Amino acid sequence: MKKIFVVLLMAGSFSCTKLEESFNSEISENDLSSITAEGLLTSTYNSFATYQDGNFWHLQEHTSDEAIAPTRGPDWDDNGQWRALHAHTWNADHGQISGAFSDLLSAQFNASNVLQFSPSAQQAAEARFLRAMTIFSVADGWNQVPYREDLTDYRLDPITLKGTEATDFIISELNAIMTDLPDNVPAYTASKNAAKVLLMKTYLNRGVFKDDRANPGFDPADMNQVITLADEIIGSGKYALSDAGEYFDNFAPTNNDISKENIFTFFNENGVRGSDIRNAWYQIAHYNMDPGGWNGFATLSDFYDKFEASDERRGINYVYPGTLPNPGNRQNVGLLFGQQYNLTTDEPLKDRQGVNLAFTREVSLRETGSNLEMTGIRAVKYPYDYATSGDQKNNDWAYFRYADVLLMKAEALLRTDRAADGLVIVNSLRATRGATALASLTEANLLDERGRELYWEGWRRQDLVRFGKYNEAWQEKAADDPKNLLFPIPANQLAVNPNLTQNPGY
Repeated sequence: MKKIFVVLLMAGSFSCTKLEESFNSEISENDLSSITAEGLLTSTYNSFATYQDGNFWHLQEHTSDEAIAPTRGPDWDDNGQWRALHAHTWNADHGQISGAFSDLLSAQFNASNVLQFSPSAQQAAEARFLRAMTIFSVADGWNQVPYREDLTDYRLDPITLKGTEATDFIISELNAIMTDLPDNVPAYTASKNAAKVLLMKTYLNRGVFKDDRANPGFDPADMNQVITLADEIIGSGKYALSDAGEYFDNFAPTNNDISKENIFTFFNENGVRGSDIRNAWYQIAHYNMDPGGWNGFATLSDFYDKFEASDERRGINYVYPGTLPNPGNRQNVGLLFGQQYNLTTDEPLKDRQGVNLAFTREVSLRETGSNLEMTGIRAVKYPYDYATSGDQKNNDWAYFRYADVLLMKAEALLRTDRAADGLVIVNSLRATRGATALASLTEANLLDERGRELYWEGWRRQDLVRFGKYNEAWQEKAADDPKNLLFPIPANQLAVNPNLTQNPGY
């Protein structure tokens, strides 16, 4: 009897930590009548929750200079896993590193599984795009990508794609499926332009995804591919930068309807499907905010200081359907610093000891003082969906945005000695966001601009690696070992796949 293996994902949560597990279930042909390519494709999209404030998102942000999760007295210790990510002191047994690797491989498996059930040409192309995205992410983090095309014969070990082998595979796959991907579809559906963005990211990082990540190269031919693809997306006329004051349209509860920039997103709709986008709020919000959160994650003052006061990305009072009245016109999105207010009554909020709740510039990996509830500037990228009851909110998670396309083009121009052309692009973006023009374009200020534009969207670690800054010291982190440019291969994966080897230094 023929056997089909289906990955089932279970998600649960307790305390401050979301846990995700995967397990294999074996079912016979007699049980296959209810399984369709369409249903499996939806499951594959759903498995991308690891990018949405899940394990992989944590690896991309908490190992960077954008995020910190301090242990606040007895809260947020979690066996030191958050401190280890920020300080780059993880080991091969770190739970979130293992969880992210497993999440991504499960999503890859789900995508390949779609192909076993007679999908349409478009469904197959969408599945292959999603699979290519997981391969890109595993290559980014671990440089070893287990890959299995045939899901029916488990006597064969998966092959392992490494370095440029992985990027060449992604490029080949995306070009092969381009004609079968749809064009005029909602941003939560894989499209031709989404594939072009992933191709841009692959070419931009191709010289980084080599064995020696401490010395990346940038082939002019690859950079020209980035520019060509960007021009195709720009020329499609489907996207534009948000108007002044509308930057947070890209992350709002109605962003699927109002965003001009979102190219590829994770679908969230209350009562339909999605995952806990509300956690993006809960993990930063103090207990006495509305709604009360878990008082955890923060950003760093050095990162906050990269923004001009006029830059709307740093934070504004964003008015959107269902928001609180906010009679004092207080900031409700962006980087929350200083005294916080009840957005219904405009009364100053207090912490649980009755002291005025004012978020501070100062923050440490271990907080023990009397003000430990309020240390650290808080990042609100996704405006809270007050209009929707229940845990599932309607903000779609932004993976690929038009602003990123423009910044990648500017970077490719900079890396091919056309900085003046790149400067025009960056200054146009900055003018839209309310920031003053730069006098020149350098690697340093372009990396800062990517931080200002894309903070907490899951790209910072990759950017720091590509710009050669990932091992440098920053707040609450010393300069560290180049081995940390790659994550360790989890022990349970090494045990079952002889084609994997532990990354150097672990």
